[in-house]
Amino acid sequence: MSLTLMTYNIRHGGGDRLGAIGRIIAGRAPDVVALQELRGEPDLGAVTGMRQFLATSWRGQAVGLLVARHLRVLGAGRVRRPFFHAAAWVRVATPAGPLTLVSAHLFPYRGDVRRIEAGWLAGFLRRQGEGVLLGDLNTLDPWTDHGERLEELPPRYRRRHLDRGKPDARATALLARRGLVDVFRRCGTGQPWTVPTTAGGGHEFTRLRLDYLWATPETAARFTDCRVVTGGEAESGSDHYPLVARTA
Repeated sequence: MSLTLMTYNIRHGGGDRLGAIGRIIAGRAPDVVALQELRGEPDLGAVTGMRQFLATSWRGQAVGLLVARHLRVLGAGRVRRPFFHAAAWVRVATPAGPLTLVSAHLFPYRGDVRRIEAGWLAGFLRRQGEGVLLGDLNTLDPWTDHGERLEELPPRYRRRHLDRGKPDARATALLARRGLVDVFRRCGTGQPWTVPTTAGGGHEFTRLRLDYLWATPETAARFTDCRVVTGGEAESGSDHYPLVARTA
């Protein structure tokens, strides 16, 4: 059984864009969708016909997961650490065994906090067995030369992505050291950047890859395709583009 996974930061709860967001999701027919910035806890389950699982946040915004009704859910909850936003998880049954999927939204303002949050997520997935981390990680990857792009940002936003004056990829580098695999790096095609969209706002961004799927090695080996969804309503549905990946 193949699986199609999506991660999507819908920007401030979606507002009057919820219908468009639902159509963007439906257009890719995903089995599981990780959602970030669920301000006001919008019911995207009702919009999409999928089951919705939320993790609320008392400091930031809720995150959640949508799960297609044909999948058997073995468990669901929140990663119980003091994230600025939150981290939600579901465990589903697959022919290859149980698979845990986590939706996360890392701290937007400081890389040292993002690194701590990434460590919590890596530890959680290690305890679950096979799994995938999906979300807006608000951080750069350690394999790309980001210098020129960061220079395009206003200083107040550039500082969020710097560590002692250099591009900050501490959170993603930690995930790689803990054995997780960057799925887009493994099998991604097309444009790598996930922000900003052309008509969804995003004045704090230049072309950066902030949204990711990271998988445990055995699960990562089953992915055959990963790409950023662009065009049509995805250009205005949010300031982030959705990221979609498919297993064999």
